[in-house]
This record gives sequence, structure tokens and C-alpha cells, in this order.
Amino acid sequence: MTRRNLRFLRGARQMTVAAVLMTTAVAISCGGSGEDDTETSGRLNVVTTVSPITSIVENIGGQRILVRGIVPEGANSHTFDPPPSTARVLAEADLFIANGLFLEEPAIEMFDANHGDNARIVLLGERAITPEEWQFDFSFPEANGQPNPHLWPDPLLALKYAEIVRDELTTSDPDGATYYGANYEVFRERIESLDSAIKTAVATVPEGHRVLLTYHDSWAYFARRYGFTVLGAVQPADFTEPSPREMASLIVQVRDLGVPAIFGSEVFPSPVMEQIAAESGAVFIDELADDDLPGEPGDMGHSYLGLMAKNMESMIRALGGDVSALGAVDTSLVFDGGAVAQNIENSR
Repeated sequence: MTRRNLRFLRGARQMTVAAVLMTTAVAISCGGSGEDDTETSGRLNVVTTVSPITSIVENIGGQRILVRGIVPEGANSHTFDPPPSTARVLAEADLFIANGLFLEEPAIEMFDANHGDNARIVLLGERAITPEEWQFDFSFPEANGQPNPHLWPDPLLALKYAEIVRDELTTSDPDGATYYGANYEVFRERIESLDSAIKTAVATVPEGHRVLLTYHDSWAYFARRYGFTVLGAVQPADFTEPSPREMASLIVQVRDLGVPAIFGSEVFPSPVMEQIAAESGAVFIDELADDDLPGEPGDMGHSYLGLMAKNMESMIRALGGDVSALGAVDTSLVFDGGAVAQNIENSR
């Protein structure tokens, strides 16, 4: 589909969104918003996109915010097109915090068409790194001009996200500056603990095994941080399956390099990766998650930190390393009072 046609479809969707908002306004005037006013009164209304970003925002904002993620866990964030009903959530937002770097363009366009007068958008990726630091690779070729947007698997870039979130929440809610700052400091300590644990664990992986073949191309910034080579991604730029020639090339590379394991997604089954593993002699591990947090909302490990710790345990163990250092990472929320993040799929 051409970008011109995509703009036409988005324009049609926005007209539909307007109709939904008119209907919603009538419903609110007749029956209320459906939210518990005693729970949301005075809290900053923040809308986010993918779950890792939602978790980072939740950790920094804590009990002073209401945070709602609009991309369902397990959905492909690259192809996710928010339904018209999402327009109401975006219209109510004080802040819309997205990854950016071309990851969530339909949601950003929906926000642009429907946000309130005082609402602001924050694109984390554009502020966390410069264009000179952009990574281009198998699924995100430089010729397309759109970099790999998966910054958050690098914990120190996730910490940069948290710093931006702290500053933006403080701008919107100056009275909460001390609270947001304290949450950020605890989060920073835990990120530094995670980073140290990953470095310790990676050092136990034989150098020749520090090679990643994954289903989705999410690990470019992580690999640069911790000294891995990304051999490839089975899901190419157009999100189809690789050609037989591409498969054969990957099988040969995995076999010749002696890569012990290749990694699939726990939410996107891939028979192709099973075949590559079977024909190359590698073990297929289908436990990695890009943006699907482990457990259920309210669980201790249902967080960005829990996501990364779980991924590292699966990855490093399969590549022949020792994961014991990761056991010291605290993956719980940094504030008291329990989880505040919601997924709008669960709050309608």
C-alpha cells in the first residue's frame, strides 16, 4: 500500500473517529464517563502505547497519574491500527507518550486529530537518541529512512525514557516534582542493577555464542550495548515470512557458526523458525517477548524490569551462560500502593 493511499485511509478513519466522539459525548452527558471520579479526580491522565513504555510511565508516575496503554499486549505494534473507540481515550489525555521513530503513526495521527486543547504528545525515541545513533538493519533498511524503533531492550535507553517521562510529568504536574523524582531515582538504581547483572551474565556466554537470530528485529540497540552480533530476523520488513533462499542462507549461517539457539516470540508462533532450528542443529527457544509483559497486571514481574529479566534468563541460558546474577534484580513497582496502569481493552 502506498503512503498516499495510507493517508486516504487514515483520513477516512478520522472522519469515523469524529462520529464516534459525537456519540460518546451524548453517552457521557446522559450517563457519565464510566470512570470512578473518586479514584481519578486530580490525577494526571496519561495515555501510552506499547506495554514497556506503559510500565516505565507507571513506575515514574505512580499514584499521581492514571495511565492507559492503547496497544494490547501481544499485538504487533508495527501493524496495530487503533479502533475508532480509542479516539475518546486520546481526547481525554493530558499527555500522550509514545515511542515514536515511526512505530505508532496511526495512533499519533489519531491523537493529532482528536486531542484536547492543553494536551501534549511526547515521542520518546526522538529525544532519547540522535539521528546519528539510529540503527538500520534487516527489517529496517536505511533506504527506507525509518530506523529500528526498539530502543527499550537496551536498559540504559529505557532509563533515558524514564528521565524524559519524569521531566514531562513534572511539567504537567509541578506539585508532583519531588514524588516523580524519587520514583525515578529508585527506577534508576534498578536499571543500573539490571545493566550490571546483564553484563555479568553475558560475560559467561562463550564469545562465539553471542549471536542472535530472532523472529522480530528488536535487539539492535541491546546488541550494540552488550556485544552481541545480530545474525538476522526471520520476520522481514514487510512482516511476511522469509523466502526459501533467505531461509537456506540462515540455516547455513547458524550451522557454520555453531549458534546453539535461535529465538522466537512467545506470542507469534513461527513454524519457519522451528524448521531453521531443526535443519541447523540449533535449539529453538520461543520465549522472547518484545513488548508483552510477563504475568498478569498486579504481578511483581509484570513490568519493564520483569520483561527484561525474563528475556535475559531465556536468552543467556540458551546460549550457554550463567543467569544467576539476574536473580538479584528487583522487578517490582518502585512505588507503594499497587499497580495503576490499565490496558484500555480491559477498561471499556
